[in-house]
Amino acid sequence: MFERLTHTINVLVPVGALGTGVRPQDVAAGIALGAHAIACDAGSTDSGPAYLATGKSKYARDAIKTDLAVLMKAQAKSGLPLLIGSCGTSGCDAALDWTRDIALEIARELGVRPRIALLYSEQQPVMMEAMARDGRITPLAPLKDSDPSRFAACDRIVALMGPEPYIAALAAGADIVLGGRTTDTAVIAAVPIMRGAGLGPAWHSGKIAECGGQATVNPRDGGVLIRVGHDAFEIEPLSADNACSIETVSAHMLYENSDPFRLVEPGGILDVSNARYADVDGRVVVVSGSVFEPRPYTMKLEGAAGASFQTIMLVGIKDPGVLAEVDRFVAQMHHILTGRVVAAMGDRAGKFDISLRPYGWNAVSAEAVTDAVAPREIGLLFVATAATQEIATQIAKTCNPYFFHMPLEMNAELPSYAFPFSPSEIERGQVFEFRLNHVVAVEDPLALVRTEYADLGAPTDA
Repeated sequence: MFERLTHTINVLVPVGALGTGVRPQDVAAGIALGAHAIACDAGSTDSGPAYLATGKSKYARDAIKTDLAVLMKAQAKSGLPLLIGSCGTSGCDAALDWTRDIALEIARELGVRPRIALLYSEQQPVMMEAMARDGRITPLAPLKDSDPSRFAACDRIVALMGPEPYIAALAAGADIVLGGRTTDTAVIAAVPIMRGAGLGPAWHSGKIAECGGQATVNPRDGGVLIRVGHDAFEIEPLSADNACSIETVSAHMLYENSDPFRLVEPGGILDVSNARYADVDGRVVVVSGSVFEPRPYTMKLEGAAGASFQTIMLVGIKDPGVLAEVDRFVAQMHHILTGRVVAAMGDRAGKFDISLRPYGWNAVSAEAVTDAVAPREIGLLFVATAATQEIATQIAKTCNPYFFHMPLEMNAELPSYAFPFSPSEIERGQVFEFRLNHVVAVEDPLALVRTEYADLGAPTDA
């Protein structure tokens, strides 16, 4: 029987991302198990640069409000601090303000008045441009330079915070901390670090719990509770029917991390090379041996901007001849469509791109398919990218009859593929791109962070 840890700092992580479904019974279970804080993440770069460039949330407002209401109600009842990182998906200022307004709406509906700290980590491109000139910004692979023009070309830039701004806000009396862009690990590690837990176990537990139940045998069955001590931490599912195993806990260091043993964070590197994992009782796993190696403080920068415009079309193809030679068919169609645009639109098309993606063949990987049987059917996606929406759509319209009727053998009777929509061309609007993958060196973890407090207004019964 493994001896349980004592004198731990316990954090309830109810879900991997705010807006994906917090269960009230899980929150109640975590509080009953002795939680000292509630923390979770609300953002990601997984779905691309549009959310940062536009400042809009990936998840629906109703979903965020439902989850946040559960957590704020629990916070008000228990008095436990509530920490939310990377609000509104990207954690930019507009996304944080969007989340703040939802929190204020909930507070009014619940009749509560928590002290809500707001941590802003969006950076002005002109300031980052100047810091790049000063040599304080370093590129990360695959980028190779810190040309100042990169920063000026971004619509929005955020710097990923560590735990220090959260700790400062809690020390100043915040009940709820809504953070801009933050590392997933830091928002969960903040309270254990603040209350004196070991740095290695605090950072390691934050990494393992970052996705809630992802580190359990049934990832969709609720969140987890971490108990962080001086030399080790424990992780336990919030659902009585779920369990953690040595495999599910140790494997999570592989998640979104190129090195399963070392994880770079602001101010240091988590090293789990000598970590030891042990089963406690069939549900709880204890981890020891994690080390946090301090390094000069850096914050990762994410920057995005709007670029060209796209119009798409889709057809379904079940022609046996085409399906037997998908690669030749797609290459032939791309050549003919490109030539048709040049012939019909000339210079008016400007710099454009046509992409054909055969879903059901190799649309995801774009890799050559060898030794494969012919698919039963494919969905062929046409993507026109151009300087304006109007030109992108005109390119699609120009290609429409060829996209719809092109045979594999050019002397064959014209086929008709299946358009699922009418009109067939669909305007996607502007497309966006990440333009930064850099770190900025700072002497103070709070140097690039602005802390404000939400104005709850006058009490309604005043």
